[in-house]
Amino acid sequence: MKKLLKSRWFIALIVLLVVAACAILSLLPGSPVKKILKPVQLVSSPAQSVVKRAGDTLSDFWSAITDGIAIRKENEALKAQIADLRYQLTQNEEAALRYEELKDALHIKDMFSNYDIYGASILSRESDEWFSTIRLNAGTTDGIVLEEGNSYPVLDVEMNLVGRVIETSDTESRVLPLLHEGFAVAGKVNVVNGATFMVIGDAELKRHGLCLVKDIDPDVHLEPGMEIVTSGDGGLFPEGIPIGVIESVDYSNSLNVTATLKPYSQIGRLEDVFIMIPYVEAAPDGSDAGQGT
Repeated sequence: MKKLLKSRWFIALIVLLVVAACAILSLLPGSPVKKILKPVQLVSSPAQSVVKRAGDTLSDFWSAITDGIAIRKENEALKAQIADLRYQLTQNEEAALRYEELKDALHIKDMFSNYDIYGASILSRESDEWFSTIRLNAGTTDGIVLEEGNSYPVLDVEMNLVGRVIETSDTESRVLPLLHEGFAVAGKVNVVNGATFMVIGDAELKRHGLCLVKDIDPDVHLEPGMEIVTSGDGGLFPEGIPIGVIESVDYSNSLNVTATLKPYSQIGRLEDVFIMIPYVEAAPDGSDAGQGT
């Protein structure tokens, strides 16, 4: 029995039972136990408050962590949705652009009904595109069949002159741009019975993005801002294709009046172009009757 009284477990059990009994008795109305325990409650209340505040702080901290994780996941989901919407918008813009280009191609077809119109994309994007030939992703397998000694006009989506096709392979074509020194086209002022002359590429002027206008009649009065279009002379380029505007005129030599021209088409910004191939009608005997001019 003495050993039992000295046991720690026994003592702890007795203390627990006493505390439980006191707690129960303190709940009874008018219980003297409640008055006896009041000093103990006064001492333990601050400690209980500290423990409660610590518990509340830990609870708030944990809630902040869980809320932060939830918000981060929600933000990631929203970012994914935004990226998807941006992609769809880009696709829609691309589709709209292609639609507008198709309408432009139909407009070209309406303007030049005796030509077949083929679309192509520019492959070469070098900084000196005006100084060399331009590669397109359309060739003989796409219907761009270039006969020896022939050439085809190339226009941008706004129907401005870009250059002419000079070579084709199975899958590609090469275009000589109008600023190249080997390029030449007959042009005229875009008015009824407008004066005619030659628009050519010039090795010096091309560095400034300009063409040279020569063979100008001394009696013709040109002014900066005048629009120049193809005259149709020579048969390669049909009449009426916009080329550009007069930049300056030099009358210092009456026997050799010249001007500079700023092309409308900007190769560095182009992605797609249109190739104009004269429509060929089959003769009754099966041979080609001729080409449009």
